Amino acid sequence: MTRISTLAAVVAAGGISIAVAAQQQPPQPSAGNLTVDKVKDNLFVIRGGGGNTAVFVTSNGVTIVDTKNPGWGQPLLDKIKTVTDKPVTRVINTHTHYDHVSGNVAMPATVEIIAHENTVKMMPNTTGVGGIGETENVFKASGGKGLAKRGFRDKLTIGSGADQINLYYFGPAHTGGDAFVEFAANKVMHVGDVFPNKGLPIMDNTNGGSGVQYAATVRKAVDGVKGVDTLINGHTTAQTTPADMREFADFVSDFVLHVQAAKKAGKTAAQAVAEWQTPGKYKGYSAPNITRANAYAQVIMDESR
Repeated sequence: MTRISTLAAVVAAGGISIAVAAQQQPPQPSAGNLTVDKVKDNLFVIRGGGGNTAVFVTSNGVTIVDTKNPGWGQPLLDKIKTVTDKPVTRVINTHTHYDHVSGNVAMPATVEIIAHENTVKMMPNTTGVGGIGETENVFKASGGKGLAKRGFRDKLTIGSGADQINLYYFGPAHTGGDAFVEFAANKVMHVGDVFPNKGLPIMDNTNGGSGVQYAATVRKAVDGVKGVDTLINGHTTAQTTPADMREFADFVSDFVLHVQAAKKAGKTAAQAVAEWQTPGKYKGYSAPNITRANAYAQVIMDESR
């Protein structure tokens, strides 16, 4: 190989490395890196930059559900302006995790921020996610700006008629403060990360979540909110249905039973995960991240007698 061709190969290889590195970098916070999906009438989903954000345009302003990762609050507000000129007047957080609450700090001071009462208590001090590790808490750096100040226990109804929103709590699952947000007239419910996607969910016991109770909580949500036909999930690229969520509850239940059987047989959490195979009836379910699955199997074992 000549010196010129060798140099060309090195340059080409370097270019490929740079391209691969660029592809691996997370998208930078900008409205251009967010996408809008119209769900029904005056209800939209903005994807990218963290958890899926619902945008509900009412007669008096805009209610949004979840506000994404650190740094994505202002891009989110900018993207909402492409949907409506009305101001954001209310934020609802489905739970305490950083990728669903951090954009709160960019919201105007007049915005009301609501969450389940357990989430209200957890948000100021949440610095990690079970099975994942330490995470950023933007509220500490902002002096508490953007924290939820209004909480609810079991159910809260906001507004009426076409603008009615119902908030529900059905027990521990993903965390100990998971809120389900129903847009009643639209027959749509935002379920946050209780049903994030088709795969093994995070069972964050460090923030009140539960592996053993997870499936029962999901079933209570499916059975307890009548008339819903569409679900906005925490991290899917499209909406799902209550039937999908019921199947998801069965999937979680099967995993829990598998882990509990392994414990009775004297096996470790890692052994239980190594022996787990997603049953074929669950179509489209992703393989679990082994490190996280080991952590959640341990949560289940610790909760089981």
